[in-house]
Amino acid sequence: MSNWVDIAALDDIPTRGARVVKTRLGCVAIFRTIGDRVFAIDDACPHKKGPLSEGIVHGNAVTCPLHNWVIDLETGRAQGTDKGRVNTYEIRVENGRILLDGARLLARSVA
Repeated sequence: MSNWVDIAALDDIPTRGARVVKTRLGCVAIFRTIGDRVFAIDDACPHKKGPLSEGIVHGNAVTCPLHNWVIDLETGRAQGTDKGRVNTYEIRVENGRILLDGARLLARSVA
């Protein structure tokens, strides 16, 4: 069962930018692409835990600001390596508002 949480207006996130949602279980980065697609993933790179929300958004990916790992925003997988991935979260936009699936967030495993 989904528990959609209204987290922001779409316009609160710049095109090719990100915002962070802090939760009891850690931080989730919300990204907006140039095509206005919105994605939600863990904010910590699987390599050295760099803040992905501070990375460069290009296409449907983000490049970690620490060591240039490229993370696919749709799958959470690090490109070019099989050694890393981050959790992804269901997200949608309705009437200009970004909604995050809170039930999925609470169900994630904490390392």
